[in-house]
Amino acid sequence: MAQVHHRKAIVDGHSLFYREAGAPDRPHVVLLHGYPTSSHMYRHLIPLLADRYHVVAPDFLGFGLSDAPQVADFNYSFDSLAGITAALLARLGIDRYAMYVQDYGAPVGWRLAIRNPRSVIALVSQNGNAYSEGFVDEYWEPIWSFARTPNVVNEETLRSAFTSDAIKWQYTHGAPDPSLVSPDTWNHDYALIRRPGMAEVQLELARDYLSNLELYPVLHDYFRSTQVPLLAVWGANDEIFGPAGAKAFAQDLPHSEIHLLNAGHFALETEIDNVAELVDSFLGRVLLDEVSGR
Repeated sequence: MAQVHHRKAIVDGHSLFYREAGAPDRPHVVLLHGYPTSSHMYRHLIPLLADRYHVVAPDFLGFGLSDAPQVADFNYSFDSLAGITAALLARLGIDRYAMYVQDYGAPVGWRLAIRNPRSVIALVSQNGNAYSEGFVDEYWEPIWSFARTPNVVNEETLRSAFTSDAIKWQYTHGAPDPSLVSPDTWNHDYALIRRPGMAEVQLELARDYLSNLELYPVLHDYFRSTQVPLLAVWGANDEIFGPAGAKAFAQDLPHSEIHLLNAGHFALETEIDNVAELVDSFLGRVLLDEVSGR
């Protein structure tokens, strides 16, 4: 099995942690994580892809083992996370790559693709929304309420999402056999999110989430104009981003490949072999087409 390196780089004065595996002269695959986790969510996928690809999985600023400045010292937004992630990729010499996104990784990744369409060879979305379809109302209503009216009452409601039980639910709901999900996952994430000031970071990003919806028309134009190859590997039992979010890609990318899996929000915890096989097959075909000029 491929060796996975655990590295840090200083970007714009901040230390960013990233996992890296595979030979750098192979096609690049960038893995962008969701909330409330980090590159830790890709710990099993990275070595399964690294025999054929150069795989890099960064922790966003404020997440995982990257620096986590307080909100008074950094303007947390999806734009700023995309900007510092782009700077890290430039620092690593990664200028053309396939991108795998999940949850928060999607709005960060969509910005990278829109800003530099020629850099993105292919997209893989695992429960990473790009359309208004797919948002499950019960989960998202407190976020919309806080984003539109960030008062004390709405803030306190949203803070309940930062508890250990709420994070555990993100991992276990929708999993046909929750005992397959390691408790290391939610305990790892909870330990990091309960550090001083980290709840405030998440509140800032929740406040900014409406900007992602405002970006969707531009994103859909990007899809239509580029017809970028896209694979959706989606936990169909997800109560955060429902399966309608996966099916919606076909509106603008009619040749997209869409697979609904018997899994929840974090499908890699229970469907790792299935996902790895689908991703490896998809990337193999896309990269072959690119080399042949089709």
